Amino acid sequence: MSERTFLEEITIRSIGVIDSSTLEISKGLTVLSGETGAGKTMILTALNLILGGKADSSLVRKGAERLVASGRFSIPKAQEILFEDALIEDGELIVVRTVGADGKSKATTNGVSATASTLASFGENLVEVHGQAANHTITKSSRQRELLDRFAVIDLDRYQLALANYHEMKDRIATLKKSIAAKDKELAELKVFALEFSALNPASGEFVEIESEIARLSSVEELRAATQLASSAIEDEEAGSLTSLGTARRCLENARSKDRLLEEIYQQLSESFFLLADAQSALNSYISRLEADPARLDYLQQRKSLLNALVKKFGGAKGIDEEIASLAMRFKNSTDAIADLEGGDARLQELEKELVAIKKTLLSEAKKVSDARTDAAVKLSTLVTREIQQLSMPHATFVASVESADYSAPKESDFTSQGCDEISMFIQGHKDAPLVPLAKGASGGEMSRVMLALEVVIASTHPIGTYVFDEVDAGVGGKAAIEVGRRLHQLAQHAQVIVVTHLPQVAAWADSHFVVTKNNDGTVSQSDVRQVTGEDRIEEVARMLAGLENSLSAREHATELLSLKV
Repeated sequence: MSERTFLEEITIRSIGVIDSSTLEISKGLTVLSGETGAGKTMILTALNLILGGKADSSLVRKGAERLVASGRFSIPKAQEILFEDALIEDGELIVVRTVGADGKSKATTNGVSATASTLASFGENLVEVHGQAANHTITKSSRQRELLDRFAVIDLDRYQLALANYHEMKDRIATLKKSIAAKDKELAELKVFALEFSALNPASGEFVEIESEIARLSSVEELRAATQLASSAIEDEEAGSLTSLGTARRCLENARSKDRLLEEIYQQLSESFFLLADAQSALNSYISRLEADPARLDYLQQRKSLLNALVKKFGGAKGIDEEIASLAMRFKNSTDAIADLEGGDARLQELEKELVAIKKTLLSEAKKVSDARTDAAVKLSTLVTREIQQLSMPHATFVASVESADYSAPKESDFTSQGCDEISMFIQGHKDAPLVPLAKGASGGEMSRVMLALEVVIASTHPIGTYVFDEVDAGVGGKAAIEVGRRLHQLAQHAQVIVVTHLPQVAAWADSHFVVTKNNDGTVSQSDVRQVTGEDRIEEVARMLAGLENSLSAREHATELLSLKV
């Protein structure tokens, strides 16, 4: 468990009935108990927000401007690679989520802004949450496949790459077939385009440069007149700007040493003088290069006309430079396109031969996934059966079944993004009973135990560090409840487990026990979420047993229950 992440602390402000609360959560099994409506599930609501769940303004406590939910997670060095987008500091990841009364949500990870989707991606590697609806989702084939794949550590990357390559080649073949149908016309048009584009060979950004140079060459006399006037205004010996600035400098030359302020003014005048001198030099250089070039102007205007004609003939309605860039990309691909068209049926045969090889790879990868799932299903069935038989279902058998495509004659529809397998999970009440799908063959309490058994088995190999169960013991009582507590305690040997429960038989197995109580006004504050130990814990378990306080018989029973873990 040292190489797994775990939740160290969760802090809640203004969520539902909870005003303010901070829970320091240790490793092992943590139990949350309390009266109905005391706010136990609000703690799980806060955790859901931290893990990127949907923001809802209705969760904000009445009268508060916003809610705040934050969680501090310990991240071992070996697990940091799973959180590459987060800045892990000293082995910790602190996630803060706020939701305003207006519904606007903000989130940070170690002080850096993050999106809800980022939190959700982190959450997949941090916490596995089982709410009260989890037992219904296990009846879905997609969820059953997900559980089996987690147990088998199935990697679909190679299969999905092969599937993508297959579809890509099929699309290319379909495109080529359409092109062949009208290849003569398309080929002629493509060759004309390639010839004209190659002859003109336009450069990126050329059109803007041409327009700029045309504007300059078309206004040479106007530019010369303006620059000469500017030069004269600067250089005139009697009234020029340089002359005036030079006179001003000389006037201050001797006096500047007698006053620091005057020295600063003198320096400003000097700086202006040299800047103006540089500008005058630049003007003279510009004037010397400013020459009419009718031949160059004619060439540029003709070039501009040709570029316009090219875009008008082969391009669209976007800007000239943008269309030229698109045409350049089309020209770049034109050689392959012409080869495809000129190759005709021969080219099509080559691609179809490639498709056969790609499909062979796809079949191989799909079969590897199916074989891995089939082997894992046998192991999972054995291990989960062992677990549920110890959860007061002594004659029951759990069966995970993998039904794969017929790989000797597969259909294209068999290949989905998740492979070619249908995963089903069944329960068998006793040895000679028929296999019945979980949805039809298990009661609510039995479903809870199957779900728990699955998590206990999968947790031994899966890297998730924290498991959260919201009333996983629903519909369970008596001896079965004790076994549920025992199995939760066993799961806590591999990972951190947090359980919301009403059952004393489950609470008795906790390594740490928190009680949520309400004030008379229905609020919950810091002091009302407290960890109980010793006599306080006996009293809480007794209350859970009897439904009332100060029952001597309940206290005796509570003490007996708590001794089970010893």
